[in-house]
Amino acid sequence: MDEKTAELRDLFVEATGSETVTERQEAERGTLVDRDDESVGEAVRNLVAAMRERYGFSTPLGDAAYALVARARFADEGDESIAAALRDELDDGDGDVDPDEIDAETVRKARLDLHLVRESDREVDAGGDRGGDPPFAYADLKRLTAAGNSIVECAEELDAQPDAVARYAAVARTDIASTRANDRFRDAFRDLLTDADIQGSLASDAREDGLREATEDIETDVSL
Repeated sequence: MDEKTAELRDLFVEATGSETVTERQEAERGTLVDRDDESVGEAVRNLVAAMRERYGFSTPLGDAAYALVARARFADEGDESIAAALRDELDDGDGDVDPDEIDAETVRKARLDLHLVRESDREVDAGGDRGGDPPFAYADLKRLTAAGNSIVECAEELDAQPDAVARYAAVARTDIASTRANDRFRDAFRDLLTDADIQGSLASDAREDGLREATEDIETDVSL
């Protein structure tokens, strides 16, 4: 196992508290963990549980539902489709959650809880039928959020509506939290739920992106 493989394995073990790595992997190149459904499912649930303990979650969904959100995210399902799948699953029971209350916004919040931000989450909408440029830049909101500004303070600084700021501030807080964790949870989910070889360019590029984001925010010390 070379240095890059060992580094990613250590990140996975730190995130999950699990040593679920195959013997074949110890000896040669391959994916991060055993790819059979049972072991992947267990590893995903371990990640979800670790994140719940570390950060707390913003929806009443249980760990099984969060695991489904993660799987569907990497299957490129939209939030509406994921919500429909969740409603079907929750008919079989998942705590006290009412399936009829599960919608795309619930899924969005769950994705953010799992640090699974889509690029579209960062694209500030121009709003309504105004058209033209968005009311503020996401990068500016992220900077203000990282500096510890409240929603109201950010709205005043950006000359924007607080409700619009609040929606994107949730994304900014997720990006900041993920960066502070060296993107280990996001990367572990991706390694579990995609077929990309950890030696391949996709994992390498994502890792470099995470390091670049961490470098950009290195001077900011935010308690979230």
